[in-house]
Amino acid sequence: MDPEGAMDIPMERELTEPVLLCDEKGRLNPEARGWSRKPLHTCNLSGMWPRKKKWNYWNVTAETFSFCIALANVDYIGLPFGYFLEYDTGRMLEKTVVTPLGLGCAMPDTCDGDVAFHGAAMPFSITHEAGGIRIKGRARRFGGASMECDFFIHFSAEHETMNVVVPWSDTRFQFNSKQNSLPTEGRVVIDGRNYDFDPETSFACQDFGRGVWPYKVTWNWSSVCGRQGSDVIAVNSGAGWTDNTGATENSLCLNGRVTKISEDILFEYDRSDFMKPWRLHTALTDTVDLIMTPFYDKHGKFSVGILSTEVHQCFGRFSGAVKVQGRSIDVHNLVGWAEEHVGRW
Repeated sequence: MDPEGAMDIPMERELTEPVLLCDEKGRLNPEARGWSRKPLHTCNLSGMWPRKKKWNYWNVTAETFSFCIALANVDYIGLPFGYFLEYDTGRMLEKTVVTPLGLGCAMPDTCDGDVAFHGAAMPFSITHEAGGIRIKGRARRFGGASMECDFFIHFSAEHETMNVVVPWSDTRFQFNSKQNSLPTEGRVVIDGRNYDFDPETSFACQDFGRGVWPYKVTWNWSSVCGRQGSDVIAVNSGAGWTDNTGATENSLCLNGRVTKISEDILFEYDRSDFMKPWRLHTALTDTVDLIMTPFYDKHGKFSVGILSTEVHQCFGRFSGAVKVQGRSIDVHNLVGWAEEHVGRW
C-alpha cells in the first residue's frame, strides 16, 4: 500500500443506529449521511415527483449460469424485469414489463420489506423468511421460453452488507444497500429444464436502491463473488455517479465481514469494444486490482416517453488480487459483471 496515497483517502462516517433517510419536507436528513454494516435507513421518500427512484434487484451467479429478477419503480412507470444467461452458449433470455405510473410496483421503505408483482405477464415474489429470502416467479413468455423459479437465499443476522447514502445535494440523493456473497439454493426452470443453484458455488447479490435522482445519469457498477479456497470473497465497485460526493459504494466482503473502501475505484475499459478486458483498481492504493475478461455483453437500449437508458452489462471472469483484513488474497477466474449505464430518467 502507498502510505502517502492512503493519507489522502477521506474517512466516511459509520452509522450504528436506525435513521430516517428524509426530513419532513422530503429532503435528505443530515443524520442519514454515512454508511453502515447493516441496513439502518428507513427510506421515507415523499414528494419530489418524478425524481424518486426505487428498485430491488437480485442477481444470482452459479457455476454455469446467472439469473436476475428485479422490480423497479421510477415514479412515472414501473419496470418488473428478469433475465437468464447461460455462460457457455451465450443464451440470453429476458423479459421486461412496463406499468404506467408504477401501478402494481409498490416498494417498501426498508430492506427487510417484502416485494411482489402480481401482473399476469410475470408474477413473482421476494419474501423474507426465517434464515433468508425466498424468490418465486414464473412467465410463459420469457424471451421466447417458459420460466419458473423457486430459490432460497441464505442470509444470517451476522452477515454484513454495504449500506451507504450518496449525497449530491439536500434534494438529490441515493441510499444503496449492496448485499452480496449470499449462498443460494433452489432452481430456475427454463422450458422444463432445471438449472440448479448449489449453495457451495451459487451466490446472490442484491442492489436495493431508494433515492431522488437527477434526470441525466451515468454510472459504472461491478460485482464479483465466489469461493477462493476456504474463503468466500466479494468485491463491490462503483464509479461515476458517486464522484465528488465524499461517498463511495466500494467494499470488500470476506467471509461475511465487510471492509469499506473509501477511495475511488477506477474503471478502465474500451467504450468502442466492451468485450475487451476491463481493469478495476483502487485509485490511490493497491487494495483492489482486478482484470475482468468478458464473455458476454448484455447490451440493452430502452426508451419510453422521457425515459431512455443504454446499458452494457458485461459478464466475465475476474482475476487479480485484493487486500482485506490484513491479508492479500489472489482472485482466480471468479464470475461477475461490470457495467456502464447511461440514462435519462
